[in-house]
Amino acid sequence: MKFRQGVWKEIVRFVKKDTGNIDSLVELGAGYCDFINQFPAKSKTGFDLNPERKRYAAPGVDLRIEDASVMHNIKNSSIDLVFASNFLEHLTCEELDRLLPRIRNILKDKGKLILLQPNYRLCADHYFDDKTHQTIFSDENITGFLEKYGFSVIKLIPGLLPFSMKSRLPKWPVLVRLYLMSPVKPMAAQMYISAERK
Repeated sequence: MKFRQGVWKEIVRFVKKDTGNIDSLVELGAGYCDFINQFPAKSKTGFDLNPERKRYAAPGVDLRIEDASVMHNIKNSSIDLVFASNFLEHLTCEELDRLLPRIRNILKDKGKLILLQPNYRLCADHYFDDKTHQTIFSDENITGFLEKYGFSVIKLIPGLLPFSMKSRLPKWPVLVRLYLMSPVKPMAAQMYISAERK
């Protein structure tokens, strides 16, 4: 568990370069809360369907066990950043059609949507090893997909991280930081997308 926290600490550092200081964060599919627990924001709300995840949320994190596409009690135009890691590919087209407009509605003007996604182009052989993957995303289709819902892609890195935490990603934080900074990333199969509400 500690190695996960160390890895996510460096991912938080990387993401924060694109967000600057923010007041409000929503994370979709928060899981073990490794990102939301460590990201500096005054208001932090996470969504996950697994009630077991509640025990991982740090004090000050409002982890809600509910469907992220609804996001009850999140006011429109109130959120600076929506973050999701390995989340969208688990949704059907119909679910995505409900979720993306909701994300856009809750974001402030110029609010950011940041995604870490498996890049099908770089991991086609393993993409459906996870039987819950429903939808294919790659660096070739993600920009058009997000533009359809009113987002502008500001940054797209086709390969930022290995396919999963089980990959041979270095576990020491300083090595993770060097990996993220390096122009050469062996086994990188997850893309990084920073988009902005139009």
